[in-house]
Amino acid sequence: MAGDWIKMRTDLFTHPKVVRISSALKADRLRTVGGLMSVWCLFDAHSVDGQLEGYSCETLDEMVGWSGFSAAMKSVGWLDETAEGLVLPDFEAHNGQSAKRRAQDADRKREGRLSASDADKKRTREEKRREEKKEEKKQTKSDAPPPAVLPDWLPLDSWQGYLDMRAKKRKPPTPHAVDLLLRQLSKMRDAGQNIAAVLDKSTVNGWTDVYEIKGGSGGTPAGEQQQFGAAGQATARAAQQWMENGNA
Repeated sequence: MAGDWIKMRTDLFTHPKVVRISSALKADRLRTVGGLMSVWCLFDAHSVDGQLEGYSCETLDEMVGWSGFSAAMKSVGWLDETAEGLVLPDFEAHNGQSAKRRAQDADRKREGRLSASDADKKRTREEKRREEKKEEKKQTKSDAPPPAVLPDWLPLDSWQGYLDMRAKKRKPPTPHAVDLLLRQLSKMRDAGQNIAAVLDKSTVNGWTDVYEIKGGSGGTPAGEQQQFGAAGQATARAAQQWMENGNA
């Protein structure tokens, strides 16, 4: 058995030979194509080379249920009869394993072309997304504020040390924070502060902010100086009261 399917041309219903067979048998083309399919399936199932030994036109007509159909096929060159039996011309071109293999190869190639086309479309979409992301990054960079311009009076070594300390604490200043810091340092400078000492104290103590240095206090933030000063005054008053009560 050669297989369980056969080829059929998409234009078979309008083929001139189909029209001639239909005219000869005074039948519609739909019935004619049905008869042809029956004959071709018979050959495909019981022949490997397009020959059916022992078959006659009368036998074929009986099998397809249509008297005169074999003669009509012979008249258009789609069937031959020999002393040994019936022959289907060009059998290998339309039936048999080789014809099916060619049809399957054509289908695989067509599917391969479609798959390649889909792959190209997918790559195109991916490339488009990559380009869009690049454009978004460029746009983000262009929208970002320009880096702060460092003033000439800023001690760069102390400033860099302060930034390195904040980076190690995982609290690097944002561009806006840098701008605020520079403004704050500028006011301190106008007030007579040593900016290098201010920055170095923040770096040594791990402060993320900067504070004025009050009266040689070693760089303690002003708020803490006020707190310690009030506490010291309270302690002094308590000691004085204790002495006045005769406990000295």
